[in-house]
Amino acid sequence: MIVGVPREIKVREYRVGLVPANVRELAERGHQVVVETGAGEGIGVTDGDYEAAGATIVRTAGELFEKAEMIVKVKEPQAIERKRLRRGQILFTYLHLAPDPDQTRDLVDSGATCVAYETVTSDTGGLPLLAPMSEVAGRMSIQAGAYFLEKAHGGLGILLGGVPGVDPAKVVIIGGGVVGRHAAAMALGLGAEVWVLDRSVEVLRSVWRQFGSELNTVFSTRDAIEKHCISADLVVGGVLVAGAAAPKLVRRDLLARMKPGSVIVDVAIDQGGCFETSRATTHDDPTYVVDGVIHYCVANMPGAVPRTSAFALNNATLPFVLALADKGVGALRDDPHLLNGLNVHEGKITNAPVAEALGYTFHDPAKALGF
Repeated sequence: MIVGVPREIKVREYRVGLVPANVRELAERGHQVVVETGAGEGIGVTDGDYEAAGATIVRTAGELFEKAEMIVKVKEPQAIERKRLRRGQILFTYLHLAPDPDQTRDLVDSGATCVAYETVTSDTGGLPLLAPMSEVAGRMSIQAGAYFLEKAHGGLGILLGGVPGVDPAKVVIIGGGVVGRHAAAMALGLGAEVWVLDRSVEVLRSVWRQFGSELNTVFSTRDAIEKHCISADLVVGGVLVAGAAAPKLVRRDLLARMKPGSVIVDVAIDQGGCFETSRATTHDDPTYVVDGVIHYCVANMPGAVPRTSAFALNNATLPFVLALADKGVGALRDDPHLLNGLNVHEGKITNAPVAEALGYTFHDPAKALGF
């Protein structure tokens, strides 16, 4: 199979779909890999590194999309990239379609087979291709929150860990999944007072076992969210419903009761955000203020640490990339977890939450593929 790796063109996105080590894995199986020139610059990888791994360098994205039978990316295809997709071509990347009707329409019109990293599942019920970026984003949420809590950046002027004789900051994390656990680890490491809210008692037991009594856990109700957000210095939203738009857990009217200069970091923004006032921002312009509360809603947070993120993501995606290259869409028949990643196929929406969110007819993925 001819596998294409374009240079990412989303604003401030420096990651890359395949690193040279994974290109070599494909090449040694007899696949041809074409890489757009400069694709690896953001992580310190040169065209020469890719050529040494067995790739062919092409000068333009147009040439790459025309040649490739499968496109491996990181972020959702931008409008100009979506126009280059064609029927019979496989796209393997993050999509996050539920809050993005324009992208969904274009992918439906393209006829391509679109497999989304974020809905591929595992035997344990997890999301293995979302997990590494959730780990990065969870850790980054505390770094970003600490930065914007500084007075010079508009915040309260509070140090997360405090000092002897002065209280630490209160960090409230909504969601005890991968994002929440890694955010908690960072916040506790900095000495903050940390509270994790979740609607699963088993999740709360699990994080309690992981962190011990140093971490505070609360069952998430409307009352609990209001109580803890009002007294929080930093609130991290880490709630995910696989494939679907994130639930709006913090309402607009609550903001006026929060501390002026407090910070919200919405890690769920790729799925529309879990704060009613959230809207996607960029690394160039990462924050805005509503009712005195600073909102950090960067839609590709791990893109700020692209080398760490790209290698972590590639570690997780490689087995699936190899399967798709070896078998084409047959890989979806052989692996029900990879099949769960299928969101669009030949003009049909094959992910139920996406179909429900955007008003499309849902098509069973196996039937859509003719299995």
